[in-house]
Amino acid sequence: MKKISVIGSGSWGCAIAKLLAEKGFSVTLWSWKKEESDSLAAARENKACLPGIELPENISYTYDLQTAADADLYIFAVPSHAVFKTAEQFKRFANPAVPIVNVAKGFEKTGLMRLSEAIAVHLNNPVVVLSGPSHAEEVARQIPTTIVAASKDKKAAELVQDTFMNDYFRVYTNDDVIGVEVGAALKNVIALCAGISDGLGLGDNTKAALMTRGLAEISRLGASMGADPHTFSGLSGVGDLIVTCTSMHSRNRRAGLLIGQGISPKEAQEKVQMVVEGVYATEIAYALSEKYGVSMPITHAAYEILFEEMPPRDAVLKLMLRDKKSEKENLS
Repeated sequence: MKKISVIGSGSWGCAIAKLLAEKGFSVTLWSWKKEESDSLAAARENKACLPGIELPENISYTYDLQTAADADLYIFAVPSHAVFKTAEQFKRFANPAVPIVNVAKGFEKTGLMRLSEAIAVHLNNPVVVLSGPSHAEEVARQIPTTIVAASKDKKAAELVQDTFMNDYFRVYTNDDVIGVEVGAALKNVIALCAGISDGLGLGDNTKAALMTRGLAEISRLGASMGADPHTFSGLSGVGDLIVTCTSMHSRNRRAGLLIGQGISPKEAQEKVQMVVEGVYATEIAYALSEKYGVSMPITHAAYEILFEEMPPRDAVLKLMLRDKKSEKENLS
């Protein structure tokens, strides 16, 4: 394999392009509009998303999907809400034998689909999900990171493992695509709530409770959707949850922090200036909890804050005054 196309030039797309170019691959980085592609080509830097990170010279830039289709590996690095539409547009040009690596974390609202399912509606390519605790800002600075490549196609997962691994980026394989995708999407909901908790001035006790009970919600919904519950103890479950709930690199936590401080959800997203995946994921997770009949009180509280204008402090009080439960019973 020599040529790799990264579809999407945000922070994660640029960090991945940099990693792969430094490994010696010929990388094409696709942007959704010409102005962004031209800016990246001229500056060799994404000044908005990854300021101060120089992109290698062996990256080429395009806003033409047909040009991007000439590759041995496709990497989808667009926001979750754009995956379905991008796959639809790309099907005119894509080689069906080329594996697709999806790095977005979320759901597709149409049909309440996981993102690999959304891709499969339009493309028959082998799909590998790459996920785990991995802030783009740190990967771009070569800070040691560990992640998981999940696919039912073992060879495709191992190809991605071999392609990405280096001395600061370690990749494990996994065949539980459902578990990896559900963990990746729902941790953004809990991170948003952790930010709200911080914005309200609540403490470490509160955040620990949110993360622990949030993981229980993720596990319950995932198992109902067909995931292996053990997956949520791994990198794409508790690992991604920890990093997203505790780091200021997390746009979900930053947006939640602003909401907890009294800024409206709409204004908070505008201030973060990047896609806040947790907002999209909350709406879909709420619908999935109803569809599968799964108890997800933290997710429901997040939905009420984001979409029903419930004051965050009222949502916290509502959670604390729920009926008494046994932890052992409620973890199952």
